[in-house]
Amino acid sequence: MSIPVVDLSEFLSGDATLKDSFVQSLGSAYETVGFVAVKNHGLPDALISEIYEYVQAFFSLPTEEKNRYQIPELAGQRGFTSFGTEHAKGSDAPDLKEFFQFGQIVDTNDPMRAIYPDNVKVNQIPKFNPTLEEAYRSYEKTGKALLQAIALYLGLDEHYFDKHIEKGNSILRCIHYPPITQAPKNAMRAEQHEDINLITLLVGASADGLEILSKKGEWVAVTALPDQIVVNVGDMLQRLTNNKLRSSTHRVVNPPEAKWGTPRFSMPFFLHPKSEMSLSCLEHCIDDTHPKLYTDITAGEYLDERLREIGLKK
Repeated sequence: MSIPVVDLSEFLSGDATLKDSFVQSLGSAYETVGFVAVKNHGLPDALISEIYEYVQAFFSLPTEEKNRYQIPELAGQRGFTSFGTEHAKGSDAPDLKEFFQFGQIVDTNDPMRAIYPDNVKVNQIPKFNPTLEEAYRSYEKTGKALLQAIALYLGLDEHYFDKHIEKGNSILRCIHYPPITQAPKNAMRAEQHEDINLITLLVGASADGLEILSKKGEWVAVTALPDQIVVNVGDMLQRLTNNKLRSSTHRVVNPPEAKWGTPRFSMPFFLHPKSEMSLSCLEHCIDDTHPKLYTDITAGEYLDERLREIGLKK
């Protein structure tokens, strides 16, 4: 199945008709599928290539070197997380991956400086951190535009999300699924799950494997062209909209045995708001037909709850 494709340049064109068409196409796709592919997304091809180059260089380091960048008290929110640490909510089976996470940066004198821990600097690869920071800012810009379109689709002010995501708690996660060296216990590199955040932006992975659960209950491989990024709804947006926009269940399956020796790299950007944002269901998403489904909670409280459920926080 090819997931719906939208063109972000239409939203940014200044043409009211094109902008509205984009808003309706995006919102409809999220209500029916949960994923879209976005072209003209604003992330330069050269930057994407550089990210992959430096990320692959990092994961090629010896295990003892990578472990130097693992800081357990940060619950995986910065730096390296070793293979088999994380698992899907409701599953005891560890995912077959290791990852590195890069987060928000604010000025030294910013009041939010005390909230966000420092990013972990990888000394062996001088361009690693600067490239991740550049990518982070590009992702933020694209994500902001997409949330503005989502706000309009929901009948909110176009800039509803702006204040919540400015200096938000977003995470750029660089994932490595190592080659499979022996018959795995199950067919999953990453068990089925839903993302925690508002929306997730994903540049094309280095190998196939991503599948989404369709509305018919069928697992379908996600395919997107090299010049597109895949963007899906996360649980925070699902809560906020009282299930009008549903977080899609997805997983990463193992490759055919002939490709067991092929590693897989993936770099999702989990767009989070600031921790104090309320995820209380929007009033106009609640009526007699759609009763309120979720208790009131802030984004920070919900993130903390979910990090414990997936084994990153004790």
